[in-house]
Amino acid sequence: MNGVSKAYAMTGWRLGYCGGPPALIKAMNLIQGQSTSGTCSIAQWAGVEALNGPQDFIAERRKEFEGRRDLVVSMLNQATGIDCPKPEGAFYVYPSCKSLLGKTTESGKVLESDEDFVTELLEQEGVAVVHGSAFGLGPNFRISYATSTEALTKACERIQKFCASLK
Repeated sequence: MNGVSKAYAMTGWRLGYCGGPPALIKAMNLIQGQSTSGTCSIAQWAGVEALNGPQDFIAERRKEFEGRRDLVVSMLNQATGIDCPKPEGAFYVYPSCKSLLGKTTESGKVLESDEDFVTELLEQEGVAVVHGSAFGLGPNFRISYATSTEALTKACERIQKFCASLK
């Protein structure tokens, strides 16, 4: 079982594949067929081309994303009150803002949830992240590191500044 989203930079295409005994595949198809719609033919053909095309770029891109991940994890762990575990894969980190709940922003807002945290971070520092509760992972928040190192550095510096300003 695998997918094309990460290795081939096809995020959002929602295309996966698997192989196995016919009885297992039939059962998987039955369950999947009742829970989601089918993948469009364009995404299917794009996936075929990705799997059959050159593969040499994957190791280079993986190393690049590992560097971005490590930068973000390091910088977030330097922010007051943030605990950011290092993920093994994906394009996201889910740092915890739990120890910042109950703190007050410069504007006087008391942070009562991860949603408050991300809203105030956007308002005060212009950094857009997603509250973890949207994924069942509160009181964490989600940051994608599928962008430039420069943008990630600036965002993490702003997050550090925001966290340091809380009282």
